[in-house]
Amino acid sequence: MPSLKDLAKECGVSVATVSKALNNQPDISAATRERVRAAAHRMGYLPNAAARSLKTNRTYNLGVLFVDERQSGLTHEYFSAVLDSFKVEAEKHGYDITFINHNISGRSMSYLEHCRYRNVDGVVIACVNFYEPQVVELVNSEVPVVTIDHVFNNRMAILSDNVSGLKALVRQAWACGHRRIAFIHGERTAVTENRLAGFYKSCAELGLQVPEEYVRSGVYHDPDRCAEETRALLALPQRPTCILFPDDFSAMGGCIALQEAGLSIPEDISVMGYDGIYLSRVMKPQLVTWQQNTKMLGRMAADKLVQMIEHPRVTLAEQIPVTGKLLEGGSVRSIE
Repeated sequence: MPSLKDLAKECGVSVATVSKALNNQPDISAATRERVRAAAHRMGYLPNAAARSLKTNRTYNLGVLFVDERQSGLTHEYFSAVLDSFKVEAEKHGYDITFINHNISGRSMSYLEHCRYRNVDGVVIACVNFYEPQVVELVNSEVPVVTIDHVFNNRMAILSDNVSGLKALVRQAWACGHRRIAFIHGERTAVTENRLAGFYKSCAELGLQVPEEYVRSGVYHDPDRCAEETRALLALPQRPTCILFPDDFSAMGGCIALQEAGLSIPEDISVMGYDGIYLSRVMKPQLVTWQQNTKMLGRMAADKLVQMIEHPRVTLAEQIPVTGKLLEGGSVRSIE
């Protein structure tokens, strides 16, 4: 395998210049940096991880804290897409990823202890109970942290624009003539609070009166619970003409409950989802939904975490919103 000296000889520069080019240091020209990197790729040069760690005081390993209480794990299409994008971007920067958990070889430890045990350079936190003491302990530690869809004071956060998503869905239903719009939301989290704010704000702007019983507390990624709450809406003296479901996966349960009640979608009742996962595109009828930009969420989380690690003095904690888009479908009918 070629060495730094071999690269330097090939490019006609010093070993120090090669090192700066490979480590993306700013005090060499862009042309030299690209020439060295091209030669490294051509010659099959790979840096020794241990040597690089000694030189930079970094392990080039990022932790991922992902705890799905619904136990769907990485089959959860939304979060798996976000984490896949995070992984791809991290690898572009030369980092590997490690999942953070409570146990190592049967020994129980906190999330922070696991991070220190693995000596990760930083952690992205997604899909956890952000109020759990161990999560708060990690966020308040010396470890660089980026959260997805939750805000801690003075910490980096990448946020899907849930307010805009719900406003877009409500306005779409309104534009189709619906005035009795119900919302089954997920469990109370920062995401849910933002979606509720978007729902109520858009209804108020449109002059819609929302009966208290039209807003139902469900659970994300749980078709059975969504079906239960849908049945409760159908049992009302004046049922809604359009129902917003917590997410596209849960929408399956809601749709089944409607079909069991002898109702056709959208002829008898209209429905909308959230997330814009592949499932929403193959449902019949195709689901009107808000597609979250999972690629940008993961990419931004990795990029900002690497910035915090490599340039801590100039990287400020930010709350970065990532918007999505409305996906059309056949699940909403226009009414007079």
